[in-house]
Order: sequence, then C-alpha cells, then structure tokens
Amino acid sequence: MPVYPALALLLGSAMSRESRWLKVGLRIVGTVSLFAAAAIAVILYSVRRMPAPGDISRALEQHPEAYTLSLGHIGDLTLASFAYLRVPLIVAAVAFLIGAVGAWALRSHRAYLTIALMMVVFFHAAHLALRTFDPYLSSRPLAEALIRAPAGRLILNGAYYVFSSVFFYTNRPALLLNGRITNLEYGSNAPGSAPVFIDDREFSELWAEPERSYVLTTKEDLPHLRALVGPAELHEVAESGGKYLLVNRP
Repeated sequence: MPVYPALALLLGSAMSRESRWLKVGLRIVGTVSLFAAAAIAVILYSVRRMPAPGDISRALEQHPEAYTLSLGHIGDLTLASFAYLRVPLIVAAVAFLIGAVGAWALRSHRAYLTIALMMVVFFHAAHLALRTFDPYLSSRPLAEALIRAPAGRLILNGAYYVFSSVFFYTNRPALLLNGRITNLEYGSNAPGSAPVFIDDREFSELWAEPERSYVLTTKEDLPHLRALVGPAELHEVAESGGKYLLVNRP
C-alpha cells in the first residue's frame, strides 16, 4: 500500500511526456481488456442456463492446502460458481469494454481518463463479487443467529481460524473441539494455558448435559459430529456458506 502514491506519481510523470512507450502500453492495455471482455462473454454464455440455488458455497470446491497462500481460494472456483456471479461478470465486462475502446479509439489524456474509469467500474464489480462470496468467506450470518438464540455454551469444531469472525461479532468465549492444531498448538501445552481445548469424549459428555450447547462446524466435519452424538442430537440453528450452527436442545 505505501508504494501506491509513488507509483501514481511515476505514472503521472510518464503520461505528461507522451512517449512512444506509453502509446505502446495503451495498446497493450486495450488488447488485454478486449480479450478479458471476450473471455467473460464466453463464461456468461456457458452458464446462461445454470441454476444458482442458495449461496455460492454450493458450487465451490474445497482446497484447504492452498488457503495459506495468497489468492488460495481461486482454486475453489468452478464453472457452475460463475452462475452466482452473473451481475459482477457483466459489470466487469462493461469495465473492460470501456478500457478497450478508450485505449484504441481515444488519444492522450482522454484515453488515460477512460482507463481510470475502467478501473473504477472494475473495482465496483469486485465489490459485488465479494458480497456474493460473503457467506462462504465470512461467518457473520452464523454469529447473528447465535446472538439471537438463547444463551448457552459455545463450541468450535476444528481449526479456530475458520470461525474466528464469530468471536469478533459475538464477543464471547468458546471451547475448541480438536482445535489444538496449527498456530494454537504451541501455547496450548504451556503451563497455565486456558482450559479451552476439548477432545471427542469431553464433547460427547458436554453435549449430553442439560445445559444448552452450541457447536460451529463445517459441512466436511459434520459427519464426525454425527458419529459422536448421533444425528438426532444435532439440531440446526443456522446454515451459511457450507458452515453450520447446531444446538443440543431444540
């Protein structure tokens, strides 16, 4: 981020000189924009009849091994997932067409202004796409359901970071079922560490108590919970983005 103002100054200096390389750069931007718009048109045509029930998590694939990398979630995209992104894709196509026309048909500062307009419209498309991905990337709907639900003990199934936003939105503590992994493992074994880590046996005992207990889990880990306490003992409170909030008392 701190480098952006310096890059803006360098780009502005280059634009004021009207060099030949700048014109070549405009042509390259125009060509790339045109191909990008064409690619979006192909995708939109391919998903024109695909249904989009529920949220986008239904059409995504899981690649947890890539999530520690930058843009690791790109690998989750499938062709069917683009059916949920029709509006952002249309806005992005419009942005690229604006850039292509401006780079090839206009000259000097008008072309630069058109490229800037393309960036603004494309950022708006990215924002729309992020809103579509919100149920998949965020746990806020589950946190809101938990806030509205009766008071009870909260348990997270698996890695802490999957539901870390729930702590932010609800401002409440939780127990971690089989959560002594990754970066939390080091401190969890230290003397005096908080007793928040539980195993399968402890979970089963807590779930059978009269006190109301909630558990947050992903779709992939749901069969493990069913094997521990039985499907009849898991009552769904809310579901969003392939993640569930369950309770032991209906």
